[in-house]
Amino acid sequence: MTRIYFDHNATTPVAPEVAEAIATTTQTVFGNPSSVHGYGQQAKTVLDEARASVAQLLGAEPTEIVFTSGGSESDNLAIRGAADAAIANGRRHLVTSSIEHEAVLRTVKVLSTQGWTTTLVGVDASGVVSPERLTNALRDDTALVSVMHANNEIGTIQPIATLAALAHERGALFHTDAVQSAGKIPIDVRALDVDLLSISAHKFNGPKGIGALWTRRGTQMRAQLTGGKQERSRRAGTENVPAIAGLGVAARLADKNRTVALEDLGTLRDRLEDGVLANVSGTQRNGEVLHRINNTCNISFDGVEAESLLIALDLEGIAVSTGSACSSGSLEPSHVLQAMGFSSHRTQNSIRFSLGLGNTKEEVDHVLTLLPTVVSRLRAVARRAPKTTSTLRR
Repeated sequence: MTRIYFDHNATTPVAPEVAEAIATTTQTVFGNPSSVHGYGQQAKTVLDEARASVAQLLGAEPTEIVFTSGGSESDNLAIRGAADAAIANGRRHLVTSSIEHEAVLRTVKVLSTQGWTTTLVGVDASGVVSPERLTNALRDDTALVSVMHANNEIGTIQPIATLAALAHERGALFHTDAVQSAGKIPIDVRALDVDLLSISAHKFNGPKGIGALWTRRGTQMRAQLTGGKQERSRRAGTENVPAIAGLGVAARLADKNRTVALEDLGTLRDRLEDGVLANVSGTQRNGEVLHRINNTCNISFDGVEAESLLIALDLEGIAVSTGSACSSGSLEPSHVLQAMGFSSHRTQNSIRFSLGLGNTKEEVDHVLTLLPTVVSRLRAVARRAPKTTSTLRR
């Protein structure tokens, strides 16, 4: 059976160069980077080189990079850290969008039970946060605005620079979750004009369990993990040197290959999306057409429950997703598609295809050959099923 992986927004295969760097560092660099002797300084050199590579990818300075355990921790550190620091200024209001990753939404929800007031900004039918909606949400006591750079389910890219400018006009900090955009599209933190930006290595062919938070120099942020003075006292704990080495190599590869990868993935994604919409009846594209990361498409299949289609494709050796991998196991409809105003039926029959390193035209064509038959079979089964047993399509 041909096995095809079209779920790169959930995680990506580790690049061979990254795996080699992790293995070599594990075997040869065991010193504690906080130690002053040679073994420690060897480890510190690995951190410094990786920090420089991540900074290069983001258009930042190395001293502004804080290594974390991944995107979720980076989001938590940014939001909780900035919120804690803002208390002294009397700012107790947080703003985020209704389509954020759960790492942001749940963090803001917890803070709402701890004395913070929060506002969720809605999106339009393409999943875009408009400047007007954000303007209406901002207050004099707003401490932080958090809006993701690119959405993990539909790929829509937000007008971050415009939104950040509005937040700054009201004296608020701006954080963006760039976990899905880093390594896929060019990022320049200065041009985006944000104060905090989160990334995760395993989204661009690096290892799991390692990420980073970019913090603009001078940004007030209180550490959430306390202890030692690692990461300039912004994140305590001995650094995971092999994983950080892998992150550094992944960042260098992404920076080097980004232009070619963007063009190739965009071509493959369009071939897949156009083929599905043309050859499978009752399909609709979800999300922005032009302003999105070019490896992602999200498509609704009328008359087919997404979970059934996901399983059927998996049995054919094709891995796709119904949305965020961090929300897997839940039969709840996509909160992203709900926020876009879609019907319950449409939110529960949508599949995300996300392409990446190693995918080919032949794989796309194989999926396009199989998909019409698989969808037709599932629709036939659904028509024969008693209507009383279907609680998802209403």
